[in-house]
Amino acid sequence: MAAGITTHVLDVSTGKPAAGMQVELFDLSAQPPKLVARMKTTHDGRTETPILPPAQARAGSFELRFWVADYFRTPDVFADVVPVRFTVADAAQHYHVPLLCSPWSFGTYRGS
Repeated sequence: MAAGITTHVLDVSTGKPAAGMQVELFDLSAQPPKLVARMKTTHDGRTETPILPPAQARAGSFELRFWVADYFRTPDVFADVVPVRFTVADAAQHYHVPLLCSPWSFGTYRGS
């Protein structure tokens, strides 16, 4: 996989991809943080294109924001917007940052 940032979202309460969740990418080097991209996940829980394409890849600190409450639309949802802050140390590498979530929990990791 080429450089850049990608993501996908899995709804662990159903074991299926989270289709239609809004995801935003912010560049934290700017103050206030600068919105770089806003997308919705597709039927397979991924964005149609990398949220930061290889041509725009750069080192720095970023934050993905996952709009979990809007996706689940249930009164007992635990998290509203889940922020995931991370650092791109090597702009030549691919950074895949998935979110595993349910109405009551969430987790992430650096994928491949």
